[in-house]
Amino acid sequence: MFRDMLRKSQQLSYEECAEILKREPRGVLSVLGDDGYPYGMPMNHYYSESDGKLYFHGGKSGHKIDAIRRHSKASFCVYDSGTRRDGEWFLRIRSVIVFGRIEFVDDVEETLEISRLLSHKFTSDEKYIEDEIRRSGPGTLVFALTPEHISGKLVKES
Repeated sequence: MFRDMLRKSQQLSYEECAEILKREPRGVLSVLGDDGYPYGMPMNHYYSESDGKLYFHGGKSGHKIDAIRRHSKASFCVYDSGTRRDGEWFLRIRSVIVFGRIEFVDDVEETLEISRLLSHKFTSDEKYIEDEIRRSGPGTLVFALTPEHISGKLVKES
């Protein structure tokens, strides 16, 4: 169902992909938007090692939510900031693409916990996190992308 990578020498291992998903704070979530147009948006995410899912949060309505409700298939692309070797002008960038289906998280406690875990990618200020959750929590919708296929690649810009 999913295509094999053509340049196998550039393929990342599952462990490398998981590390990028854990470390990098954001990527681009793509869904099938209005009138069949692709709709990609930058999103913060939390990768759960325990269940292998990617979690996102946002408002309870809008283009993204309408698109997901119509069609649960999505892809999520994350890439690192790249590395450069001495004397080289180009970057080596590692990227990961996750294909899967999105489901909404209905449990309130799970929503709050995932919001906390996602917040910890950006700050360790517990007071700030709890204040944000108290203020924004009731209007927050959490959803999970369950991977059906994950692939990663190392690319040289040159």
